[in-house]
Amino acid sequence: MTDPHRAARPGLLVGHRAVDGIRVLTLSGEIDHGVTDIFSKALLSFDDATPPRTVVDLSGVTFMDSSGINALITAHQAMSNAQGWLRIAGAQPSVLRVLELVGLDDVIDCHPTVEQALTG
Repeated sequence: MTDPHRAARPGLLVGHRAVDGIRVLTLSGEIDHGVTDIFSKALLSFDDATPPRTVVDLSGVTFMDSSGINALITAHQAMSNAQGWLRIAGAQPSVLRVLELVGLDDVIDCHPTVEQALTG
């Protein structure tokens, strides 16, 4: 028997690519407690030999709760400690509002598009 709540609940899809040595994570779905491990693993799986530079494309994310905020903070700290950076791109208005409410947009650079995030 299938759980009707689980069947209706969207997951998180994560795509990876590199643009001029910068990692771009493209996310689609919802970021909540149920997918925090997937999100954190994707954020923190960077090569230790180079300064980690990552753009997180949130244009396909329709919802983010505090577990997603915590994952972004942890990744930001790890990348900063490794002399790299983390940038956010394309957050939908509802997700951007959450980032603004907690002040994360003052800590992590947020850009309207991936292209703008890549150029800084």
